[in-house]
Amino acid sequence: MSKDLKEKYGTTGHSWDGIEELNTPMPRWWLWTFYACIFWAVLYTIAFPAWPLITGATPGVLGFSTRGQVAEDIAAVDQANMQINQQLASVELTSIAGDPELNQYAVSAGAAVFKTWCAQCHGSGAAGAVGYPNLLDDDWLWGGDIEAIHTTVTHGIRNDTDPDARYSQMPAFGTDDLLEDAQIDAVVNYVMSLSGEPQDASLVSEGAVVFEENCVSCHMEGGTGDREQGAPNLTDAIWLYGGDYATIKETVEKARFGVMPNWNARLTEAQIRAVAAYVHQLGGGE
Repeated sequence: MSKDLKEKYGTTGHSWDGIEELNTPMPRWWLWTFYACIFWAVLYTIAFPAWPLITGATPGVLGFSTRGQVAEDIAAVDQANMQINQQLASVELTSIAGDPELNQYAVSAGAAVFKTWCAQCHGSGAAGAVGYPNLLDDDWLWGGDIEAIHTTVTHGIRNDTDPDARYSQMPAFGTDDLLEDAQIDAVVNYVMSLSGEPQDASLVSEGAVVFEENCVSCHMEGGTGDREQGAPNLTDAIWLYGGDYATIKETVEKARFGVMPNWNARLTEAQIRAVAAYVHQLGGGE
């Protein structure tokens, strides 16, 4: 280390293996930049939301809010779409498809609604999952025309928040001791025979008798189902929970009770009609 530099700047007092550290000052440009950053930070925290509090943050004297900005953008879009939304909410449901401009808007808006609110259960492509209906096929528990879809979306299924929700209740034939184990085994084999191969063909005849005495009132003669009651068609090999022996037996023993929310409490009438139009045109709408 140069003796002149040591005398000029002095040292920090650090020394390692005979090497000492000069106490050289920071460059003036760096110091002024640092001070400017501090000054800017102080101004920013005064002008804009900055410091977190228990339930929010300091608002800043300018009153700027990213949430408020988003709300303004949403309000502007709603204002721009007000007229077509009013039209969508007021026309006959069956006439939407006949108006190219309105139908294009409804399907586009409905896709956005579906991806936001419905995809969590029915899947992003609407193919469903175990316990959640596939909306792409033509198998509908409550009907697949646009009016039926609109009713289902509006009021939901088996919820306790909308008195007009679609409602059906399958008896738990095993849990409630309505059928003996042998009868359940027989009727499961009969149901399997309606759309495929039973596990034990020798029980099909006995199962048909059990079915006629306990199941026909909902699932109809031959197991074709009843949409007025939300009773599924058992002859088409399309199963909401699965069509293997163990799954059908569990359904007969314990019953199923899927719930869908009523969306009239969260979505506008225009949004409900839009998502109904979207679902209807996916390929399974009747």
